[in-house]
Amino acid sequence: MEALLLHGQDALFNHYVATHPHGDLLQITFWGQLKESSGWNYHPLAVRKRGVLQGTALILTKKLPYLPYTVAYSPRGPLYSSEEALLELWEAGKELALSKGALVWKMDPALPCPDPLWEKLTKQNNLQRQDTGLDFLGVQPRFVMTLDLRPSLDTILKNMKSKTRYNIRYAERKEVRVFIAKERKQLGVFYTLLQETATRDGFSIRPLSYFEAMWDQLVQNKLAQLFLAYHHSTPLAGAILFRLGRRAWYVYGASTNENRNLQAAHLLQWEMIKWAKSQGCQIYDFRGVSGDLNPEHPLYGLYRFKEGFGAQLEEYVGEYDLPISRGGYLLWQRGLMAHHWLRQRNIKT
Repeated sequence: MEALLLHGQDALFNHYVATHPHGDLLQITFWGQLKESSGWNYHPLAVRKRGVLQGTALILTKKLPYLPYTVAYSPRGPLYSSEEALLELWEAGKELALSKGALVWKMDPALPCPDPLWEKLTKQNNLQRQDTGLDFLGVQPRFVMTLDLRPSLDTILKNMKSKTRYNIRYAERKEVRVFIAKERKQLGVFYTLLQETATRDGFSIRPLSYFEAMWDQLVQNKLAQLFLAYHHSTPLAGAILFRLGRRAWYVYGASTNENRNLQAAHLLQWEMIKWAKSQGCQIYDFRGVSGDLNPEHPLYGLYRFKEGFGAQLEEYVGEYDLPISRGGYLLWQRGLMAHHWLRQRNIKT
C-alpha cells in the first residue's frame, strides 16, 4: 500500500469521498479550495493498493497566531476502506503534518458511535479523544439529526409532527414562496438576514467574502444551493444546503425578526427536503443539536424544531487528536487551556 498526494486529481479523490458510506462534503478538494480563502492550505492525502484508492484524508493546515507552528485538521475525516488503509493514512498524515510544522492533527470522522474498530485503533495508536461535552464545544457537531428520504414525500410529510405539518401549510396559505438563488449577488439578501440572525441570537459570522467563495467553489460546482423564502417581495428566511453523493446537509440558516408568525423557516426546510430527494439524496442531515435532551436545556428548542420534521438523533464518535510530537502537543494543550480560560473570563465580564 502506498500513500500519495492527489493534487491535480480532484475527480479521483472526490469520487472516493462521494461514494464512501461516511463521506462528507467537508472532505472534498473543493472544500479545501474554499478554506484557502480564510488562510488554510489543503492537502488531499490518499492511500492506494494495486492502483485502487483505499482511503483519503483532506488535511487542512493553518499557522497558529503568535507561534512558529501550525495546526492540521481533517473535518469529518479520514475515510478508509480497511484497517490497513487507516493505519497507512495515519502514518503518512503524521509525516505530512510534521513537515508543515503542525503540533497536532485533529480529526472527527462521521462514524456512528460506537465504532469498535475505530475505538480499538485509536487507543492502540495514541490518538487522544477530546471531551467536547454534549453541546457545541467541538469543531463539528457530535450529535446530528438525520431524516430518511427514501420513503415517498407523502410518507415523509405524514411522519412529521402535526404542528410542523400545520406550519408548512400555514406558510403556503399565507403565500410564502421559496426560490433557489440563481445569481451570486443574491448572497447579499442572505447575508443581511444572517447578520440580523447573528445579532438576535448572539453569535459571530464570517464575512460576506467567505460566502462568495462558497458560491464560487460549491454552488458553481453543483455541490450547494442557496434557498430564499419571500413573502411577496420581502425576504423572510434563507438557507444554504450542501449535497454530495446520497446525502444533503442543512448548513447555514437565517431569518428576519419580522413576520416570524408566517412560519417561513418551516416551509424553507420542506422545500429543501423535497429538492434533496429530487436530486437522489437518501439522507437529509439537519446537522447539530445538543446531546442533552432535557426540555429545560437552552438548546432543546433546536432539537424540537428538527425532530418535528421526523428527524432522528445520531451520535458520532467525536473529536480526536493525533499528537505530532510529545512536547509540541503539550504546548498545544496549554494554549487551548489559556484560550478557554480567556473565553470564559470574557463571557463572565
